[in-house]
Amino acid sequence: MDKGTAIGLGVALVCILGASVVESGSVAILFALLNIPSAMIVFGGTIGTLLVAFPMERVTKLGKVLGVAFHQETTSERDLVNLFVRLAERARREGLLALESEAAEIHDKSIQKGVLLVVDGTDPELVREIMEADVSAMSERHEGKYSMFAAAGGFAPTMGIIGTVMGLVNVLSHLDKPDELGKSIAGAFIATLYGVLTANVFWLPIGERLKQRNKEEVALKTLAVEGVLSVQAGDNPRVVREKLEAFLPLNLRGEPEQGAEAGGEGAAPQAAAA
Repeated sequence: MDKGTAIGLGVALVCILGASVVESGSVAILFALLNIPSAMIVFGGTIGTLLVAFPMERVTKLGKVLGVAFHQETTSERDLVNLFVRLAERARREGLLALESEAAEIHDKSIQKGVLLVVDGTDPELVREIMEADVSAMSERHEGKYSMFAAAGGFAPTMGIIGTVMGLVNVLSHLDKPDELGKSIAGAFIATLYGVLTANVFWLPIGERLKQRNKEEVALKTLAVEGVLSVQAGDNPRVVREKLEAFLPLNLRGEPEQGAEAGGEGAAPQAAAA
């Protein structure tokens, strides 16, 4: 689990709700913030507009996509570098055909496909074209999913405003009860609170997190493309390492191999929102 996502959401909610309690001087304010009509308008309205804006089969997978934001990626760029160094060593020692058995140990289907294409003697340019097409298609799929959260971040505040306007209309229709005006007006603005809160604490941050995950996975896949092509070209393992480490942050370059012998096991980034 990605602790950063969970901790961030927790800190934001605790600070916002805690400030409400401190300002009011009573935890009773938390119960006052519960408003079923406002929740129906904001949450129901947001989901409804998502169904209008996006295909239903995509919206129904919203929960699954949300889970990706809390998923901790286990494969790093360093893992992939070690994997391709190991493949390069075996290819130089036993030939490219020996990599067929190695491909079975690679969990990532895109990398596995690239290695098998190399084993089959496919032209390097075609290997690059096929693998880069996979990366592009993956990125487009992810964009279609994290864009739902960005869209919801725009819809939710609008739904909140609609709820507030409806509440104020109801208030104005009962001006003959001045003792209830303050409470009614406060209740009307809870819808706006729900809309702005969910947009800026949930929808938009989660969407941005998924967008960053997509960028990270595209970077991993791009590194993998270069790794496969380097192995196919018969590059020296040291050259492969130097070439691929160019994709790594400065603080990760030049580290000694860790578990290089097992580099192929699990050395495969899982799809961020495939």
